Amino acid sequence: MATLLSRLGRFSFRRRRLVALLWLALLVGAAVLAGRAPAAPPNDFSMPGTEAQQAYDLLEKSLPELNADGAAARVVFRAEDGRVTDAGTRGAIEDTVRALGEAPQVVRVTDPFATRSVSEDGSTAYAQVSYAVSAAELEEDSRTALQETVERAASPGLSVEAGGNAVGAVAGGHSSEAVGLAVAAVVLVVTFGSLLAAGLPLLTALLGVGVGALAIKVLAAPLGLGATTTSLAVMIGLAVGIDYALFVVSRYRAELARGRDGARAAGHAVGTAGSAVVFAGLTVVIALAGLSVVGIPMLTQMGLAAAGTVVLAVLIAVTLVPALLGFCGRRIGPARPRRRARRTDRVARPAMGVRWARFVVRRPLAVLLGGAALLGVVALPAASLEMGLPGDDSKPLSTTQRRAYDLIADGFGPGYNGPLTVVVQADGGDTGGDSAARAAEEVAGRIDGRDDVGAVGPPRLSASGDTAVLNVVPAASPGSTETAGLVHALRDPELERASDARVLVTGTTAMNADVSQKLSDALVPYLALVVGLAFLLLIAVFRSLLVPLKAALGFLLSVLAGLGAVVAVFQWGRLGSVLGVTEPGPIVSIMPIFMVGVVFGLAMDYEVFLVTRMREAYVHGRSPRESVVSGFEHSARVVTAAAVVMVSVFAAFLGSEEQILKTIGFGLAAAVLFDAFVVRMTLVPAVLALLGRSAWRLPRWLDRLVPDLDIEGERLERGAHGGEAEAGGEAVGAAAGHLSGN
Repeated sequence: MATLLSRLGRFSFRRRRLVALLWLALLVGAAVLAGRAPAAPPNDFSMPGTEAQQAYDLLEKSLPELNADGAAARVVFRAEDGRVTDAGTRGAIEDTVRALGEAPQVVRVTDPFATRSVSEDGSTAYAQVSYAVSAAELEEDSRTALQETVERAASPGLSVEAGGNAVGAVAGGHSSEAVGLAVAAVVLVVTFGSLLAAGLPLLTALLGVGVGALAIKVLAAPLGLGATTTSLAVMIGLAVGIDYALFVVSRYRAELARGRDGARAAGHAVGTAGSAVVFAGLTVVIALAGLSVVGIPMLTQMGLAAAGTVVLAVLIAVTLVPALLGFCGRRIGPARPRRRARRTDRVARPAMGVRWARFVVRRPLAVLLGGAALLGVVALPAASLEMGLPGDDSKPLSTTQRRAYDLIADGFGPGYNGPLTVVVQADGGDTGGDSAARAAEEVAGRIDGRDDVGAVGPPRLSASGDTAVLNVVPAASPGSTETAGLVHALRDPELERASDARVLVTGTTAMNADVSQKLSDALVPYLALVVGLAFLLLIAVFRSLLVPLKAALGFLLSVLAGLGAVVAVFQWGRLGSVLGVTEPGPIVSIMPIFMVGVVFGLAMDYEVFLVTRMREAYVHGRSPRESVVSGFEHSARVVTAAAVVMVSVFAAFLGSEEQILKTIGFGLAAAVLFDAFVVRMTLVPAVLALLGRSAWRLPRWLDRLVPDLDIEGERLERGAHGGEAEAGGEAVGAAAGHLSGN
């Protein structure tokens, strides 16, 4: 592997104009095709295999006029003085209802006075707005018309707010990405001490993300990729793009410091650091592509698209980066050492990473126990993790969605914010007689007597008479455990047997419960698949069983600690005022599996980057403990810079108005922080120091089966690569001495 990539690196360096032109042509070609490509289709929010989705499909077939999966809005009116039934107030509400019905894509608006959607005290009323298309297909003009109508209707005596999925999202822009890039630029300048060296990883990462995003747009219509597929791809592509280029550039500068010429330095950098990049990228691709096992179409699309941008980042790191290094020449090399006082007895102080590594290998057991205990304490809150999907109740108090939610809860009860839709189908779809009507009456009677039910609406029959729909209002709020229990109770087979009909429960609240359950059920298989495949890959990379095992266990500690921090802040409300968490509650269901995929990929990046330099030193004759220190000497600074960049990019999302983005940003930042600085920088050297030579051993029978990938570049150092061997035949020991001296 190292030999092949070394050839590729030297070719790219020497044919830099050709390689750069090819990448530029790819970018321009993708831009041209993207400009002509049709718009991306709406996001596929279907959840195959869930009961809620089955009920939606049945309603679409039997009662299409309900447009069950169409976008909806609830416009809430609150009389500040008097009652909504007062003549003036009622007239204003009726005018607003007429205006809402004239908006684009609206198919139906309910009159609160005709449907008796008025609170008992007469202070509050609401109108339900139904659209002909789903929320993903809703045009911006329709959202704008809704917002403007609500704003015009408000007056000093009448508060008007709107909630539901038809209401436009909070404007956010790309401030988080801009902040992350700014921090990345500062960190890279500090790391390299050179604007040229710092700018190259940013440039190549942006190029990779640009090509990836344009390619997704080109393929969106043929492959059915949703409009938000690029979100994860851009975030991950930018992250790994910076990391991979950073690692290759850093190794190139080290090879220049050893006295190699530019072509040989580029070849050696791509042969060694590039090998680590290739296998680190493979672990990320495995983690992202593995999201397909969850069975949620949108997650599958996002995972595969992000995996594609990672592949682009790897290709750029081993081709375009050495080509650009050729343009930069020695100007990108390490800065000349500062003049020191001419005292022969002065000894240069070792770098901080070296001092830390020496401390760890002197006290490995104490450091291991201390680090594991710290992560264990942070992970404890994860034991009480509660999952759900965010609704209007999780939005900031400044939004109209949250204010509408609160008005409904105050005027009617919290359950009115998340009604359940119960679909009753006659046994076997029987269309004869009034069996569906009778079954619906039986179901309604059994439900209406429950303490956790606030109200049950009258059944509505399909034209064929084989299906009926009931609107059930829970007594508790949509995200509460009581409402989740009600959903499970309504799905009890006993209810179907008693009514002699098929009973399905759907609606936003039921769908959220189904999605949470599906994600929870998929977590263990997903984890087993990703960790298992990566374990096999790392066996080939490190030619060891214990090192991959240690890497996987360390990753689990990082994820649990990250989840523990998320639960403490966003579910328990610890430090909520500091981090802008206005409403603690259940953690968004996608968070655990999303964190597993993203953090696993980045964790294995740091593992490969750091431990390959340790193995390289061990293969070249260092003792196990000296190898740990050597690995830190040459990689700790780069890994630290990469981790700081990632933590800053993710933490920037704490400034978002959306609770879900805050949660994801904080969770990923915390997990990467724990993994890079506690697991990889602390526990890894402690474990390797304790294991000694056994860490790098592979059973003989397995050694014969595992291919020798040579990612540490041993053959390159031995001069096995023909005429490209080091001039003068410098020995490995001398090379190690040069490395330690720079």
